[in-house]
Amino acid sequence: MRTAAVILQVFFFMFLLVEAGCEQPPTPPEIPTEAGNDLNRLSIYTRYAPVKIDIVPLTEFISRGNAQDVSQIKLYVGLLDAFGSQVKSPGVFRFELYEKVQRSAEPKGRRLVIWPDIDLTEPVKNNEYWRDFLRAYEFNLPFELGGNQSYVLQVTYLCQSSRRLSAEFDLKRTK
Repeated sequence: MRTAAVILQVFFFMFLLVEAGCEQPPTPPEIPTEAGNDLNRLSIYTRYAPVKIDIVPLTEFISRGNAQDVSQIKLYVGLLDAFGSQVKSPGVFRFELYEKVQRSAEPKGRRLVIWPDIDLTEPVKNNEYWRDFLRAYEFNLPFELGGNQSYVLQVTYLCQSSRRLSAEFDLKRTK
């Protein structure tokens, strides 16, 4: 009889341990599926949209063979979000080249070249220009140098949200 009582006590303690440890996990609260909530959820992602253009200092003139004849400008452009991180984003790029006016409050002189806009709203076209190892876009702009040695390159980015971002970069021809 004594062994039956011990066995019964062991089963009772096992039952208590199993019941105490097998509690159902709390269910996460339901998120309402209202239209207003979708807008709140989308507003979180607007912080990751581009807010600034960064022209990477690797930008330079590329020559064909002799130093006097430059055939293109190799340009690297990064888009920065509100956190300062470089991001990839669909949009349209516009490039303009100006003469640089020395010792002036407005260094942009007359416009020399405006290239056709490059539309990167389609994923395939966007990936064609994106360089993941640099986290920037690479563009090759054809250009034949004149007698001037210093230029101002202006890059304008037209976001899909109708925002316009712009940056300027001083280009100097080196021999």
